[in-house]
Amino acid sequence: MRANYLFTSESVSEGHPDKVSDQISDAIVDLFLSKDPEARIACETLTTTQLVVLAGEIRCKGVYEDGAWAPGAQEEIEATVRRTVKEIGYEQDGFHWETFRFENNLHGQSAHIAQGVDASGNKDEGAGDQGIMFGYATDETPDLMPATLYYSHKILERMAADRHSGAAPFLEPDAKSQVTLRYEGSLPVAATAVVVSTQHAAGYDTGDKEAELHAYVRKVVADIIPPVLLRDTVYHINPTGSFEIGGPDGDAGLTGRKIIVDTYGGAAPHGGGAFSGKDPTKVDRSAAYITRYLAKNIVAAGLATRCTIQLAYAIGVSKPLSLYVDTHETGTVGDDLIEAAIMNIEKLGGLTPRGIRTHLGLNKPIYRKTAAYGHFGRKPEGDFFPWERTDLVNDLKAALA
Repeated sequence: MRANYLFTSESVSEGHPDKVSDQISDAIVDLFLSKDPEARIACETLTTTQLVVLAGEIRCKGVYEDGAWAPGAQEEIEATVRRTVKEIGYEQDGFHWETFRFENNLHGQSAHIAQGVDASGNKDEGAGDQGIMFGYATDETPDLMPATLYYSHKILERMAADRHSGAAPFLEPDAKSQVTLRYEGSLPVAATAVVVSTQHAAGYDTGDKEAELHAYVRKVVADIIPPVLLRDTVYHINPTGSFEIGGPDGDAGLTGRKIIVDTYGGAAPHGGGAFSGKDPTKVDRSAAYITRYLAKNIVAAGLATRCTIQLAYAIGVSKPLSLYVDTHETGTVGDDLIEAAIMNIEKLGGLTPRGIRTHLGLNKPIYRKTAAYGHFGRKPEGDFFPWERTDLVNDLKAALA
């Protein structure tokens, strides 16, 4: 590993058009799981100027059965979509929660997929798709996340909180951030560049109002990034000059296009599958969560300072095809021993889709909160973000004893 280097990660706000789509898709997942914990959902969302379109495949008792919608179900779906957009804060001529045109093109799940995934007879529930999934943890930050992404997320979270509270009334929902850190060894020592582009009210691109916006952003950055890192930092705040038109009116949004923002900001591999809009039988989602959980617990247990984990699955097959652990030469025991220990922890259920969902409690309406500011590095509270718990530390130590 290089001793000195620059690394950059970006984040996008809840009002970014792709994130609007992710939040709508996950609001639909939550709606269906609240009706039927065994629901199957693959919901994709398109957002553009004054238009939201849903498409995908579902199966949900009491909502969509035998090719037909239950009375009132479609109206509830539309109300959920509009409420999600309203909560984000879009009340603009080009995208308004109350007046945008809405299309629901969801339909029944393929019977051929269902027969491979569903448990039957002596067959355990299979993975909802083939694929590879990665998890990662590093001791760079208290949440065991890459510092570049951690700070990028926190900047936008603070700005969104100020927008919602009225503390920064000149902000509009769409925004992006990017943080570049210089590393010496494995630790960040300086923020060399910070980029923040935020949608703003009319007039905040010139004169005193522009200066007010720039001063506000610098204050947020100073509150988030430790002062010791803010030495000779170069700031790029709304570098195009104006950002009044934004959100789905400025760019079309699609579910699943911000997978690097959702995970580790490029600091770790990504298997390629998106999370939002998918029920937890889809291992794109659930296996990515369990690999983060395992990596985080390995680092929290002091078994390594950095850890990457990969799982692989075949559609319709319950057992993972492979488990790979890489502690990047920071481990206190061999990576092969950690792999064996993981597979010997009974409560993990052999890392089958059912075992993952059971251990983490994933068949619940907990996903809307994941769809902005990252799926990882979040605070586990009640049923939410269970993959961020560090309750496997003692089990790992015992399995390695």
